[in-house]
Amino acid sequence: MKIIFLTFIVTLVSLNIFAQNDDRKYLVEVGDIAPDFEMAMPDGTMMKLSALRGKVVMLQFTASWCGVCRKEMPFIESEIWQKHKENPNFALYGIDRDEPAATVIAFAKKTGVTYPIGLDPKARIFELYAEKDAGITRNVIIGKDGRIVMLTRLYDPEEFKEMVKVIDNLLAEK
Repeated sequence: MKIIFLTFIVTLVSLNIFAQNDDRKYLVEVGDIAPDFEMAMPDGTMMKLSALRGKVVMLQFTASWCGVCRKEMPFIESEIWQKHKENPNFALYGIDRDEPAATVIAFAKKTGVTYPIGLDPKARIFELYAEKDAGITRNVIIGKDGRIVMLTRLYDPEEFKEMVKVIDNLLAEK
């Protein structure tokens, strides 16, 4: 019963956040099945979103030229990645908008993040989730069922805290 109640509360909070920020130029909504994609990693390996079904997934759209991304990434690293990276039910992927592998590798090193960041040539993955001209940084939290649970835009410390709670609660569910 607690889990059902927690899921209900998380969904309500997420829907409320989305409703308050409908100018964020997302093409997806909370409750939608996350659009599937395949992404190349800088080392040449591939990641397919649908292969992560059954896990809580965080997607972080980013780029080396994005100042807000640089501000948020250390918090993602310390408050989410370091906390959950060993959890087999969690996956976190940065998705770098239209930059070559060498730039992405240097960007990760400079920001000190250790979570994986994949390549999004021509922003094709980004365009599955947001309008082509929409800005970054943005995060998409996906539940174990493949449905979007939360959408964020820019870096707001309060919204970030809520996102951390949403991830923690989703991972606490059995």
